[in-house]
Amino acid sequence: MKDHVEIRVRPEELDEQQYHVQLIARKLGIAVNRIRRVSLAKRSVDARHKTPQFLLRYLVYIDEEPSPAPQTTYRWQDVRRQPEVFVIGCGPAGLFAALRLIELGLRPIVIERGKPVRERRHDVAAASKRGTINPDSNYCFGEGGAGTFSDGKLYTRSTKRGSVERILSLLVQHGASPDILIDTHPHIGTNKLPQVVSAVSESIRSAGGELLFDTRIVAVERNAGKIAAIRAQDGRTFSTRAVVLATGHSARDIFQLLSVAGLRLEAKPFALGVRIEHPQGLIDEMQYGSPIRHCNLPAASYTLRAQIEHRGVFSFCMCPGGVICPAATTPNEVVVNGWSPSKRNTRFANSGIVVEVSLEDLGREAPTPLGPHWAGVALQQRHEQRSFEVGGGALVAPAQRLVDFVESRVSSTLPDCSYNPGIRSAELGEVFDPFLHRRLQAAVRQFQKSRPGYLSNEAVAVAVESRTSSPIRIPRDSETLMHPDAPGLFPCAEGAGYAGGIMSAALDGERVAEAAARYLSGTR
Repeated sequence: MKDHVEIRVRPEELDEQQYHVQLIARKLGIAVNRIRRVSLAKRSVDARHKTPQFLLRYLVYIDEEPSPAPQTTYRWQDVRRQPEVFVIGCGPAGLFAALRLIELGLRPIVIERGKPVRERRHDVAAASKRGTINPDSNYCFGEGGAGTFSDGKLYTRSTKRGSVERILSLLVQHGASPDILIDTHPHIGTNKLPQVVSAVSESIRSAGGELLFDTRIVAVERNAGKIAAIRAQDGRTFSTRAVVLATGHSARDIFQLLSVAGLRLEAKPFALGVRIEHPQGLIDEMQYGSPIRHCNLPAASYTLRAQIEHRGVFSFCMCPGGVICPAATTPNEVVVNGWSPSKRNTRFANSGIVVEVSLEDLGREAPTPLGPHWAGVALQQRHEQRSFEVGGGALVAPAQRLVDFVESRVSSTLPDCSYNPGIRSAELGEVFDPFLHRRLQAAVRQFQKSRPGYLSNEAVAVAVESRTSSPIRIPRDSETLMHPDAPGLFPCAEGAGYAGGIMSAALDGERVAEAAARYLSGTR
């Protein structure tokens, strides 16, 4: 007989397996010797009462030995002579779409504007150390997409889109730690993700797929309304009946080329704000009750949300033991994001604190030559360019101590900060439109009530966190997953407005790959 049992243990008891078995037996009301094997299925931390405990969910075998574990290694057929599907974008959506296409007997050609991971590292380093941006190769663009150099969180609620376990198993097969299969909030880490991404790319190549780097798509062509070809900036034209569009939320040129091709786009809500960094010890004390945590406890994180003037203000992409990084994609803007190494062992914790920007808010934006769907991009660009100007250039970011931010007071000094290009003291009201600035200030005051110690002058607010999600949605039919104006074009994941993170993007990529296979087979 098998059963699932959840137990609670203190941090110092985490590795005491025999004690866990005794707790399980006691909970089941059976003798210890009846338990033949236990297997850890899920692990999380409960620190709600500042007495941290681990919640461990075990699969327990009672009076029987476990059967051999099922085969979880995925193998791909050779597709060198099979019909081709072009995949634009080499982020998680594009890579997992390509793997799924191979499983379905199709040959993926993955086209990426940026560079392979190894070469891309130099451009990412140049942004952090010298404040210079390569518009085609940076924290957002290149092999693996934005996730490669921005943390690798693998938590998603998008379970209806596909098998989360399958995606996690594929990541483990390509080098991720098996811990991601049991942790409630799995995380790979920016230091380990590049190797995982490279291994996924190699699986695609070994099966006969192709990856074309340094290749930016500048046009899509239709024949009788259907997708017929795509054209690259170097003049090459690729004839095709099916294109998976898996570009990220920062590929603004893709929105422009679709508009030029006469395809509909829609404005969508997104969020914009600051990245707030605290000393990690302060967050540990706030969450665990002590700035010194047991070695088994992970660096503490938090989730915060407030409703201010009918808009949500919430924490986004919280990075315990992490670093603030420059995520700009053009030289005249400042954009900040965050990441953590696999051990989450830096002395800082950072999180985006962002305000919901609704369609009503976007309706107040001045008209743009590119149409009403461009209102959100215009709002992003305005704040990113102001941040660049107020910061003084070279990706230096404007910043305030958190108490000073709430009080609209320029900080006379700034605390140490992990943002490598540097921060400059400024009044962030010069960066933000009033409706955003006001809500951010009120939310921080409210967070202090629920998390005493959060509003601290040891913390710093850094502008601007603007790339939370795409401000534009590329429409697609709910059944065929194709753009209604262009049969054969399959928009997916973050750049099209249908995902929000590595896992949901990967799941959406697989789903769209399956739709493309149905389309090419004539079954839709």
